[in-house]
Amino acid sequence: MPNKVAIVAALEREVKPIIRSWSLAEREYQSRKFKFFENERAVLICGGIGAEAARRATQAIIALYEPHVVISVGFAGALEPGMRAGDLFVPQWVVDARDTSRTETGIGKGTLVSSISIATTEQKSKLAKSYAAQGVDMEASAVAHGAQARGIRFFAVKAISDECDFDMPELDRFIRNEKFCTSQFV
Repeated sequence: MPNKVAIVAALEREVKPIIRSWSLAEREYQSRKFKFFENERAVLICGGIGAEAARRATQAIIALYEPHVVISVGFAGALEPGMRAGDLFVPQWVVDARDTSRTETGIGKGTLVSSISIATTEQKSKLAKSYAAQGVDMEASAVAHGAQARGIRFFAVKAISDECDFDMPELDRFIRNEKFCTSQFV
């Protein structure tokens, strides 16, 4: 199993087309069950929403699979006008908004900042100015910290889900146990 590529996402919906034909394995790490999607070269975990969920998922995938690289994938909000929904963003830098720590990925261009909540247009503007960032997510910095702590190469690939002038509706109330609960809509 060593030398696999480890992929960390928040939600299955972010990676559904990728994992369609991958095999599913349920494994336990630190008394917690995790679902892993595997193929010959890679393993993917959907850890849940937010930094704490991403941290746990990253620790589990590293401990159980000993990857040579860890990739944070999923959705990100745009922080600059030129980015459109559907664009791919591969940042050179990932910044944690909680403590301003920075991780260089060694590839890509621009900066992704990880925020503690889904960003409104006002928050997007502040994050763009404060960190000279082009995108915002909630998990990449936690994944980066986990990989860095174990001396494993890290990078991020994000699909832009919302443009900088799009005000995301208040969605935090739909997040329960680090999962997005669509049943809460009704």
